[in-house]
Amino acid sequence: MALIALLVKIDGEANAFATGAFKNSALVAVSTGLLESMTQEEVEAVLGHEVAHIANGDMVTMTLIQGVLNTFVVFFARIVGYMVDKALSRGGDNERSSGPAYMITVFVCEIVFGVLASLIVAWFSRQREFRADAGSAKLLGNKQPMIHALARLGGLDSGSLPKSLNASGINGSGVFALFSSHPPMEERIAALRNL
Repeated sequence: MALIALLVKIDGEANAFATGAFKNSALVAVSTGLLESMTQEEVEAVLGHEVAHIANGDMVTMTLIQGVLNTFVVFFARIVGYMVDKALSRGGDNERSSGPAYMITVFVCEIVFGVLASLIVAWFSRQREFRADAGSAKLLGNKQPMIHALARLGGLDSGSLPKSLNASGINGSGVFALFSSHPPMEERIAALRNL
């Protein structure tokens, strides 16, 4: 299967991303901030990273994982809600519909299970980032350009990242790092050096 990606330049701070459901109809967007702040070799490494996401089918995979986990969250919340409702209504009318205990339990369980599912999705996303970094190194036949690109991105002040990236959990520290979709730059660089 051929890999066909449309490249689009967007205005903004240093950023690049890939999107699209199919490998033959993907889109890679690169910001003017990234193009202006990096060398050609580093830009090629970032593009290689995004192309690796497309080749690995990461966008579809992440969507499927999120969908499956959301299904489990809803399913298990309903099971727990049913069990709590039945335990609290012993000896009562077995024909009655679900009561407030069911609704409250389902609501609480969906929040708790949703947080746990988010941890799993974020972990999987971080693993995909390592894989895309390695894919870029393989595409270029050299890991140094990707290491340099990551070092440059890591050197950017986090305040210079677009607010949408900060809000979406791309970066995090402490406990919030568990919810980050991207691993710290230092870990990504170390993983590349160990290839």
